[in-house]
Amino acid sequence: MTTHLVIGAGAVGSGTARSLADAGQRVRVITRSGSGPDHPGIELVRADASDADHLTELAAGAATIFNCANPPYSAWATDWPPLASSLLTAAERTGARLATMGNLYGYPKGSSPMRATDELDPPSRKGAIRVAMWQQALEAHRAGRVEVTEVRASDFFGPGIGDSAHLGDRVVPRLLAGKSVSMLGDPDQPHSWSYIDDVCTTLAVLGTDDRSFGRAWHVPTVDPATARSMTDAICDAAGRPHQKVRAIPMGVVRAAGVFSSVMRELPEMGYQFEQPFVMDASDTVETFGLHATPLSTQIDETIASYGSAPKRLRPAPQS
Repeated sequence: MTTHLVIGAGAVGSGTARSLADAGQRVRVITRSGSGPDHPGIELVRADASDADHLTELAAGAATIFNCANPPYSAWATDWPPLASSLLTAAERTGARLATMGNLYGYPKGSSPMRATDELDPPSRKGAIRVAMWQQALEAHRAGRVEVTEVRASDFFGPGIGDSAHLGDRVVPRLLAGKSVSMLGDPDQPHSWSYIDDVCTTLAVLGTDDRSFGRAWHVPTVDPATARSMTDAICDAAGRPHQKVRAIPMGVVRAAGVFSSVMRELPEMGYQFEQPFVMDASDTVETFGLHATPLSTQIDETIASYGSAPKRLRPAPQS
């Protein structure tokens, strides 16, 4: 039985670990707290993944190390470099492959539709950190020291994504309660939303497929939709009236950043919600035969995860 190491137990780490374990693989989940999904095929280990020596011991015999870590925005500059270096070192020392969960932050502004083969030119500090991580890993791959791949997704949508996601706990429960919502940027700009189950499935599949290594790939994602059309579709499926979607002015976000480290990190990412932010994953679909979950199913499962039963009085917008 093959063993894999999964770093992180958030929505992506837990979902990827379950996907691997359900496929009959042995999985070891590494977190500082020792938390993770309850599954007979998953071992939970409490450890600091930025400790390269300890991580190397834990990765002995593993086929793939899955980087599903997600430090808070405010800690990216301090936490990501040593963590990424440790994971790469452990992979090199043990011969394990390295599959990293990435994002679209490295692509230049206004480059929609973004493709995984596009040149990277990050317009933000956080984007620069992620690009540096990928380039370091890719250089090691090209030198023959390790095999690496990166799976990139847009903003998450779906069950269990928490309150940091734009269509997560701060939005869906309010819609189900018949309340208006406030969202960053222009709610009428086309945007790609990656379903969390598709994210985890794609990472688990590509992290164990020889064809994925040596480049980045995008998660199969349904056609772009505006934030307003997504909230309307959620209300329709729940049998609720459409709710008002208020745009949060960037000036308000900057002012709040004086008192909140979370809000302080958002303005440089605002461009993603002020213009079309669209991804193209056609090469992933063609190469691996993976497809995005239909939007109606995504919405129904998301509503159900909040304890409500979808009514689907009107169909979801076609994707």
